[in-house]
Amino acid sequence: MKFCPKCGAMMLPKKEGNKTVMKCNCGYIDNNVEELKVKHKIEEKQEIKAVEKDIEIRPVDKGAECPKCGHKGALFRTQQTRASDEPETKFYECEKCHHRWRDYS
Repeated sequence: MKFCPKCGAMMLPKKEGNKTVMKCNCGYIDNNVEELKVKHKIEEKQEIKAVEKDIEIRPVDKGAECPKCGHKGALFRTQQTRASDEPETKFYECEKCHHRWRDYS
């Protein structure tokens, strides 16, 4: 790796005609190029193992009424989606039809 003495950026090898020079984006060119060797070790492919998804246990709000089917009872979770001084958002999922909705109050 070679760095430009003019601006400090990394210089890249460029072909100019039949010879290779080190050229910087600022325009500086260095004709004194040593033999360039690119080294990259290719490692064996690693096997990716599937991991079972953790089961999320959510409480049931028996007072929540599904706006789609009218069933009373929905699984819910809360998440802070706005500023920290605002209340959490409640995400519901109907036990019967699996319709999802949210409550911002």
